Amino acid sequence: MTDDLVKADDALTICAISLLAAVLADVLHEGVGHALIAMLTGAQSGNLSTVAWSSTFDSRLVQAGGTLVNLAAGAILWFALTRVREASIGAQYFLLIACLFNLFDGTGYFFFSGVTNFGDWAGVIAGMHPYWVWRTLLFVVGVVTYYGAVLPYLTAIAVIGISGLFNPIGIQLVWLSALPASAGAHSGMLWFRYYIPRSIVASGSAEPISRGYRWILTAVPVCLLFVFVLGRGINLSR
Repeated sequence: MTDDLVKADDALTICAISLLAAVLADVLHEGVGHALIAMLTGAQSGNLSTVAWSSTFDSRLVQAGGTLVNLAAGAILWFALTRVREASIGAQYFLLIACLFNLFDGTGYFFFSGVTNFGDWAGVIAGMHPYWVWRTLLFVVGVVTYYGAVLPYLTAIAVIGISGLFNPIGIQLVWLSALPASAGAHSGMLWFRYYIPRSIVASGSAEPISRGYRWILTAVPVCLLFVFVLGRGINLSR
């Protein structure tokens, strides 16, 4: 057996870990950042799906909540990643990917709304003057913060896209917001390695991600619930 085969990562386990990380980032954005904040600040009811929170109650805080929660989660996950040196390579990879998905979702939304005038932050700056200054600021902030692995990227886009097909608001929301925002935000995973200074040298030896049945068996039911339950929308009320 060659060294390349010995050191190869297990693709199924990488997909399973990526699915869990993508679901976590999505639920934090829609469920905590939008739905929970809305319910705590005045909403009496609403519908929560994988691609949107829909309610008659709205505010700038609710619009901004998804991004702010993703950024906070990314910071917490990064802190955790620096403190778990003895954790398994699978756990470290989960923390890394979950951190990236949350940070990319958070920073990418500034850029997305600044360019398209659509989405969460377009709602946050609605009615603020001069509007073109705020929209330009979103774009600049998005580019700057977005700066500061193909398989996990495609896995995350697939699960978000498929789950969005069942959302009660309509398929147009998937094409106009969910997929462009997620695919654009997570695209940093494709090219981010080119911005790592060549002077940085990896410490220690590379450890492959081997077949992890706990990750796989956890990802399967989580993915099914995410796509076929949350994807269809859940009515919440208080």
